[in-house]
Amino acid sequence: MTIDTPGKSPATLRTITDAPSLQEYGGGDVLAKKKDRQSRKIRQFRGALVEAGFVTIDAQSKVLGLARSTTWAILKGKYKSSGLSATIINRILKAPRLPSAVRARIIEYVEEKAAGLYGHNKAQRLRFASRLSSKHFGDAQLEKIMRLEPVA
Repeated sequence: MTIDTPGKSPATLRTITDAPSLQEYGGGDVLAKKKDRQSRKIRQFRGALVEAGFVTIDAQSKVLGLARSTTWAILKGKYKSSGLSATIINRILKAPRLPSAVRARIIEYVEEKAAGLYGHNKAQRLRFASRLSSKHFGDAQLEKIMRLEPVA
């Protein structure tokens, strides 16, 4: 099957079969498990917020330093298949009232994402890690993240 693109010559048309397959990304089941693991990790942020006494979405969004709608989407665990961006993570870690339990979960998430536990390839992981703010991580911690050591 060919994707019809008006104004393009037949030589420049791409077929659907040219798109990368799930097998090239580690297989459908493997990738789905990695994305599920990522969603579960993100949902743990909500548990840590509730334990710290931030029960309502308004309180949670204020303590995370995010918009209410962004907070709601993140805490539902269905934010994006790519997960939290470095920009969102930097914004959360910049929040002055962020509970230490939530900060610890965010740091775990960052380390796991940079290590490839959530199915991202090396280029995606490197781009993610390079956009993290050094203000929020110690030198040793940031160096560990930047090494992109794969986790089994």
